[in-house]
Order: sequence, then structure tokens, then C-alpha cells
Amino acid sequence: MTHQLGIVGSGAIARGLARAATEHHEVVVWARSEQSAERAAEKVGDASVVTDLDALGDCDIVVEAVAEDHDVKCDIHRRLGELLPPETILATTTSSLSVAELAAASGRPDRFAALHVFNPVEKMKLVELSFPDEATAETKLELHRLCERIEKTAVEVPDAAGFVVNKLLFPYLFDAVRLLERNGLSPEAIDTCMKLGAGHPMGPLALLDFVGLDVAAAIGESIGTEIPGRVRELIDEGRLGRKAGAGFYDYDR
Repeated sequence: MTHQLGIVGSGAIARGLARAATEHHEVVVWARSEQSAERAAEKVGDASVVTDLDALGDCDIVVEAVAEDHDVKCDIHRRLGELLPPETILATTTSSLSVAELAAASGRPDRFAALHVFNPVEKMKLVELSFPDEATAETKLELHRLCERIEKTAVEVPDAAGFVVNKLLFPYLFDAVRLLERNGLSPEAIDTCMKLGAGHPMGPLALLDFVGLDVAAAIGESIGTEIPGRVRELIDEGRLGRKAGAGFYDYDR
């Protein structure tokens, strides 16, 4: 049986999900512009890239992976809900927005889910699945099957900002920044301690740079965690992390 998966968005998460899924799916990636489509086409493996939402009409499941903005996501799910056949399952990669509200915007909460994958998608095995109350048993089964096909471990989590991982992770990351602010430690010192002393694959400050400081701040606000002053200063300076070439560290671009 051929499974057809649609992915709405062309950023890192969307591209990683496309690459992870192409072995077992026909994958169609929607990009907002021709320029975005050209960039994405080089990084999505065997997936096809389109700029017309109508091209997602034959997909069994469509996963939205656009900017972590409530209005932007609600708008795209309204459009998808009106456009796609009623049997199509919609999903969102959000970890910080209300799944129930996005499901309501789609007009099909019975066939809706949050499918929170982690970056880099090909390497990270966990998927946090969250469902609105209206989601049917069939919807839940199909999302679990999708996770199995892309070789991920799915864990069902409640519809709460941050789910499990980000709810626990970001207070720790921001505590590392406050430790740096209070004690004048270097980012290298803190990251080395946590890698060698706690067995973490990446130190907290390097991880913030990897996530993106603007994204980290948005997640922190959504889960009600105070954002350290140093993070806001770096954002104001345009030092957003790896994607900007500089954050707590400097990077070659």
C-alpha cells in the first residue's frame, strides 16, 4: 500500500520530516514561494515540492510545519480544512500552542493531532503525540502507524504548552544562562561540564544556539518560564544562534 504524506512548510523541521518519510511514503512538500521551493527541493530527498496547496489533495495525512505562530497556524489549518477531502487527517508540529484550538480552526477535530518531532528529525527518535478530545480511535491509530513507518517512538502526551520535553527542558536551558550571568562562566565551561559530567550530547548553551534563541524565547513564554536577560540581549543584537552565524558562540556560515 502506498502512503501519501503531505508536509506544509519548507523549514528545517519540514525538510527533515520529508527526508525521514520518503522511504515509506510518497511525500509532497508545500512551500510558500517559488524561491522557498527551489531551496527546499535540494534538501528533501525524493519528495516533490509544490507551491499549490491543491497538490496535497491526494494525501492521506497532511502535517503542518510552519512558523510557531498561533494566527499563522490557525490560518493554514482553516485553509487545509476547507480544501482537503474530509477523510484526510491533519497534524501540526507545534509543541507550545493549543492543540484543541488548532484542531477547531481546521474544522475537523476528530481527524487532527499534534505530531511533535525533534530537530534533527532523522536522528531524534521521539515523537510527542497529542490529540484533541474529539480525535477518533482511527485517527490515533493512523498517527501511531505513521510514527512506526518513519521509525520513531511515539508517546501520547497531554495538550499542554511544551508537552513533556520542552516543559522540562527549557527551564534547565535558561537556568544555564542565569548561571553564566551570575558567575561569569564561559559558555564552553558550562557546556563541557554538562557533557562530561551529566552525559549530555550537547551542552545547554550550544543547544539554545541550535534551537535558535528567538524560538527558545517563544517557547519559554508559552510555557510561562522567565526568559533570561542575556537571551533577550542576544536576540536584540541579531545573534539568534547557528542559523544567524552567532549566538552564545560564533559559527562559520
